[in-house]
Amino acid sequence: MSRPARIALKVVVWGLGLAPLGALGYWVAQDDLTANPISFVTNHLGDWTFRILLASLAMTPLRILSGWGWPALLRRLLGLFAFTYAALHGSVWILLDHFFNWGQMLEDIIKRPYITVGMLALTLTIPLAVTSTAGMVRRLGARNWKRLHRLVYVVGICAALHFLWLAKVGRREQYVYAGILTLLLAIRLGDWARRRLRATAQRSRSRTQPGRSFLRPPTGGAGHAAPATTAHPRPEAADERSHAASCSGHPLSEPAPRHPLQ
Repeated sequence: MSRPARIALKVVVWGLGLAPLGALGYWVAQDDLTANPISFVTNHLGDWTFRILLASLAMTPLRILSGWGWPALLRRLLGLFAFTYAALHGSVWILLDHFFNWGQMLEDIIKRPYITVGMLALTLTIPLAVTSTAGMVRRLGARNWKRLHRLVYVVGICAALHFLWLAKVGRREQYVYAGILTLLLAIRLGDWARRRLRATAQRSRSRTQPGRSFLRPPTGGAGHAAPATTAHPRPEAADERSHAASCSGHPLSEPAPRHPLQ
């Protein structure tokens, strides 16, 4: 994908990511937040947190199924949008719903399972957002960074449970979102299993394949083997070989080197 195309794609994602906030700002300006504005704002931000999180989690499965490379360009951007909406969602609960009443909030976290998993999901997104930069990838190392960012799957499961346990009777979108998350995780798990099986098969073939020597047999001409000789080696040549072996530390009958793939 060309650079202008990448820029255009990210501009579109930025516009889509900011649209829910723009709509919320418009409703605030129009004083159109329903009879329970705190609940309306909390639910609006929470719904879009989960939607954007699912979009972020869908980028790798989309790349796996399609072979396209551009979904990888949007994964971090969508993840940061999901963190932003999650932080705003939690901030409304802390500032407007409880107004810094830490004792009441702690009681809710302990007694209400949907708040427990919701706060766990929000807490786990913090290290993911902090380490999302290229500099943090270099500091942590690619392997450690990947291990840390596998927490996003725990975040997705916690968010799904939060939505399922919180949803009122009669709502159905929570089941749709949970089904989408299950499908995305199944695709990732299937791809992981496929790569593991392929790596195991390659290792098995490398063990069973006979080694090949780099030493070529002596030839006496095109397509003809050199004639065997029964002449005894000169004593001087034998002494030279013995001296070279003693200096190198290897026996004269050193086996032929194995192929590097073995």
